[in-house]
Amino acid sequence: MTEDNKIRTLSVDIGGSGVKVLLLDSKGNPLSERARKETPQPAKPEPVINAIVELAATQAEFDRVSVGFPGVVRDGVTETAVNLHPDWIKLDLAKKLSQRLNKPVRVINDADMQGLGAIVGKGVELVITLGTGFGSALFVDGKLVPNLEMGHHEFRKGETYEQQLGRAALEKIGDNKWNRRLEKAIASLQNLFNYNYLYIGGGEATKVKIQLPENVKLIPNITGLLGGIALWRD
Repeated sequence: MTEDNKIRTLSVDIGGSGVKVLLLDSKGNPLSERARKETPQPAKPEPVINAIVELAATQAEFDRVSVGFPGVVRDGVTETAVNLHPDWIKLDLAKKLSQRLNKPVRVINDADMQGLGAIVGKGVELVITLGTGFGSALFVDGKLVPNLEMGHHEFRKGETYEQQLGRAALEKIGDNKWNRRLEKAIASLQNLFNYNYLYIGGGEATKVKIQLPENVKLIPNITGLLGGIALWRD
């Protein structure tokens, strides 16, 4: 076995309700069970970083870290954090976490990371994540169009995709009405992007009960962690 084949990646998914980690081998296969902690409230950087460090300690040795973050990320710096706390804005998360874990860290938007774990790499592929908020990622022939924050764009009745389909809306209106809204969103996104495939992930994807078109696929929540291996493909 070569040294490259021994490289282990700690994959981290920061969500509005939970922080998750998973250890991956060099091919991106899981080496551990997913570990999870509730996202600290208020979700300020220090407590969330502490939660990641505590979760990392439950895993075997690793060489590098991949992080999916719910907001716009540029060069490891978190630029927006609608579902966490304003203190995240302009924070160099890659640098801070690297100092705490003493390993190289790469950070990307969480829906982008989910997409990297799901796509086939052909044509136009769109990913949406249904959780606390509404995440989105767009790929063209396997190339990421970074930081597509579609969730904060107007969808219907003067409200955004996130306001209509985020967890707060689901809890307020119930599964049936939420599913009917999702059906409208899928039709809207098909017209907007003319995608080859749409992948639906996130913690609330389990609540999807509608008949999905042939080119729309539900993906398991662990996909967001499995996508972590792709951050190190140079």
